[in-house]
Amino acid sequence: MTSKDDPGGAPKAKRMGFGAPPDRAKSESESEPTSEADTDSDSDSGQAEPKPDLLADDATIDLTQEREKAGVDEVLAELDRELIGLVAVKQRISEIAALLLVDKARRRFGLESERPNLHMSFTGSPGTGKTTVALRMAALLHRLGYLRRGHLVSVTRDDLVGQYVGHTAPKTKDVVKRAMGGLLFIDEAYYLYRPENERDYGQESIEILLQTMENDRDDLVVVLAGYAERMDVFFKSNPGMSSRIGHHLDFPEYEVDELVGIAGLLLDEQNYRLAEDVEPVLRDYLTRRREQPRFANARSVRNALERARLRQARRLVDRAGEVSKDDLVTLISEDFLGSRVFEESPN
Repeated sequence: MTSKDDPGGAPKAKRMGFGAPPDRAKSESESEPTSEADTDSDSDSGQAEPKPDLLADDATIDLTQEREKAGVDEVLAELDRELIGLVAVKQRISEIAALLLVDKARRRFGLESERPNLHMSFTGSPGTGKTTVALRMAALLHRLGYLRRGHLVSVTRDDLVGQYVGHTAPKTKDVVKRAMGGLLFIDEAYYLYRPENERDYGQESIEILLQTMENDRDDLVVVLAGYAERMDVFFKSNPGMSSRIGHHLDFPEYEVDELVGIAGLLLDEQNYRLAEDVEPVLRDYLTRRREQPRFANARSVRNALERARLRQARRLVDRAGEVSKDDLVTLISEDFLGSRVFEESPN
């Protein structure tokens, strides 16, 4: 049975993602792509833009300097600040950045090679940081010159699949158009494929995406996200989609210590703190909550803090009288113990 203390959805924190869907108005670039006429000033004369001079065979490139120039470390540092744990995920992102830096260096010597396949699959439970990593990946690829806009378009099945004949193709193509030059993040991608419903139009959307991922991979990166087991079934049913994925990143469930650390980051950002005796109570809450249905990792932590703030506010108002700054920023044990989570014994 679903816990009444954590119904699932949660508002987006001001800076930290932790898997919460970003505001599309902010994640998508506010500027429209430059038109073809604007980007090809030599189109009237028929002259192509000259390529930069190649380096001599005995020249050298300082990759550390190139890394700093591209701002790679800024993006990776932002990930470290925003997300607790996820060591393996962060390591893979760093490796991808290194590969792209080396590829750029090779091209300066005339060493051409096929563009790396950057389409990805992010698997894991809700609240494990998938959307946040996608947002930072889009920024990273833009800084390295692999995405011309670097914006994120986050969608689900409802944004891609229509409800009647002739509706799906325009919807999917419109999403693809908005995402061009950036990263298209498809959450719960397995819902695109519903073989049990012969009148479902999801396959039409998949075919358009497959064509786009192949033909426009120089201008669009697609990330398919969802639960690992369901994504495995999806890929087995759609081998063409699986073959187009270059990187599979698994986002593990957070341990209790990591969840407590996430709570600390969220509290700092919102200018709250825990009283000295509260951390054991919070740890107990998270241990119990992890055993209940629909636990959503960092989202559930955020929900728990929101409810603690509600109880704190009522406590302060009900007692009447004056309050200090310390009263306004401090959460006490009572603010967490009022949760229904404590009404049931942990398994």
